[in-house]
Amino acid sequence: MALTGRLVETDLSAGAWVATALRPAEEHVVGSLVPPVFPAYARVFHPAARYAGLEDVDVSWTEVAAGNRTVAHPAMEWGSITGALEYFEEADQSPLWDGAPARGHLPEGVAARLAAVLARHTATPGDCWFGVWAGSPAITADGPTLALPGREHWLVRGPVDLASANLAPEPHEQSANLWWPADRAWYVATDIDLVTTYVGGSVACIEDLLDAPGLEVARVEPGQRTTWDADTVNPPPFDAD
Repeated sequence: MALTGRLVETDLSAGAWVATALRPAEEHVVGSLVPPVFPAYARVFHPAARYAGLEDVDVSWTEVAAGNRTVAHPAMEWGSITGALEYFEEADQSPLWDGAPARGHLPEGVAARLAAVLARHTATPGDCWFGVWAGSPAITADGPTLALPGREHWLVRGPVDLASANLAPEPHEQSANLWWPADRAWYVATDIDLVTTYVGGSVACIEDLLDAPGLEVARVEPGQRTTWDADTVNPPPFDAD
């Protein structure tokens, strides 16, 4: 079966380097999601949404933290800056924000802006690999899967702008969970359980992301934890065990 009109790849050898390089899943660090082989790393925060009529307005984590009198920093976690784990779901803090950040899915606009930056930092923008989690109940495909620590992914191949495509049948939404160019200049991971995306690349690439308009990005290290309780600056969510 095809994803976005593209056949699932049967030769997965191009992803072998990823499986070899990743740190164990149980470490729950950036290097468990993005191979720790790059000079620099970044965290891209999925925006919350404020409903304005028929339009959704992106709300940054920095704005949400300010509204909750918490601290915005590279290791901040959504539950900690809002004060409650329930805010990962349907609950809101209107009028500050109405919709929580997308979990396990890179919003189309963010993906397009991210891809536009990353396209400048690869010699193969027209030849990239994209993986989608094989455990999604909304997606069914035939073909072998790339086994990574804790996750299995179907792979498809296409240009870098495929990053903003919906890989799930309507009305579901699902971006690629991982993508990288054929020259391995960078790597992007959006884990199914997280509301942020991680990127590894050259120093120049990460600097470009930090300066990109329309993206909220922070520099991180491969050893930074990715769990909901990784924020040691703000108080833990009030309903945390």
